[in-house]
Amino acid sequence: MTAHESIATPATGVGTAPGKAMVALERMPRMPRSWHTRVGATLAPVDYPLLLAVVFLLGMGFVMVASASMPIGAQPPHNEPLHYLYRHLMALGLGAVAGFVCWCLPVVFWQRAGLWLLLGGMGLLVLVLIPGVGYSVNGATRWIRLAGFNLQPSELVKLFAVVYLAGYLVRCPLAAGLEVRHVLRPLLLLGAAGALVMAQPDFGTAAVLLATVLGLLFLGGAPLKHFVVLIALVSLALVALILFEPYRLERVTSFMNPFADPFNSGYQLSQALIALGRGEWIGVGLGNGIQKQYFLPEAHTDFLLAVIGEELGFVGFAVVIAALGFVTWRALAIGARAHEMGEDFSSYLAHGIGLLIGLQAFVNAGVNTGLLPTKGLTLPFMSYGSNSIIVAMMSAVLLLRLDAELRRKAQEPKPTGANQWRRA
Repeated sequence: MTAHESIATPATGVGTAPGKAMVALERMPRMPRSWHTRVGATLAPVDYPLLLAVVFLLGMGFVMVASASMPIGAQPPHNEPLHYLYRHLMALGLGAVAGFVCWCLPVVFWQRAGLWLLLGGMGLLVLVLIPGVGYSVNGATRWIRLAGFNLQPSELVKLFAVVYLAGYLVRCPLAAGLEVRHVLRPLLLLGAAGALVMAQPDFGTAAVLLATVLGLLFLGGAPLKHFVVLIALVSLALVALILFEPYRLERVTSFMNPFADPFNSGYQLSQALIALGRGEWIGVGLGNGIQKQYFLPEAHTDFLLAVIGEELGFVGFAVVIAALGFVTWRALAIGARAHEMGEDFSSYLAHGIGLLIGLQAFVNAGVNTGLLPTKGLTLPFMSYGSNSIIVAMMSAVLLLRLDAELRRKAQEPKPTGANQWRRA
């Protein structure tokens, strides 16, 4: 027998050293999986369509912020065309770090920490209102300066409010026919958060926050009569806030006919409409927009969508709206799947994030196109604004984490027979 033949038949393990070695190897206990194998198994279930849509919006936002911010960045005091682009890039980096932390935290952590996160966010809102602590821009005090970074607590509070309310609806299911005090209890806390946001003042953020809360309460099974009363009370409060502040009333009335006063109350909207009109179907070309050059205020933040419409036309405008609509739909789909699987907290959280992103995108698009009065709300995932970008990325990663845990649970074998009795 040749050496080749002895190695080719090792399974017998008789008469050859290679055969004995192979039998010994087979009898050795298997080593545990390496760390990269375990991490790969953990990160495997990812909603790639949702991830690609978010990456597309972030990338498109990066390009359009660069185009829209260069003229204002070249002016004093910055004198650097890429000033806002560098800060936007820093925000994307911080958002990636925050998103990684959110990915590493299990869903149960958010369910247990919801109340404390909301209380911490409200504490930051109180700090903003303390003279010397809060930082003001254009008459609004919404930021806290931390080592060169402007922290805007109201952006965090929007997400934390959704997390808290999702956990509350699991602990106190409104569909079970609870008393009205169970509906009012979370509203008192969230109403206090909204009042702190209004004190900055930030009417747009407060309106989106309250609308999201009402939407979650409706999905949570709040009795219809209670829900109608809540909508009426919130509507009356918002109307009163508009009537008592002249500049808000002026914004509400001017958006109906901005060209009646195009150089004063209707200036922003009229310039945005001019930008959209110039874009026509395919736009004037990336970087060739005119309105961003000292005509359209806040071109890189609140009115970035108008710049997109001018430079990329209706086609680019529609693609961005479609991507935002897809992200919103995907969030609601994840929430519906979680509901079918009995994961109530994941269902409420996904629905709340979907409502938050969808409402903010709707308000921003409505402001840019003249369907809604002017509000200081950014376009999710795209507009310049460090806090808005970071919170949007955190929200997207939370959706990915929810989807991953749902997929992992769906792949687990269901207990039957003796195994089910043993688990019980």
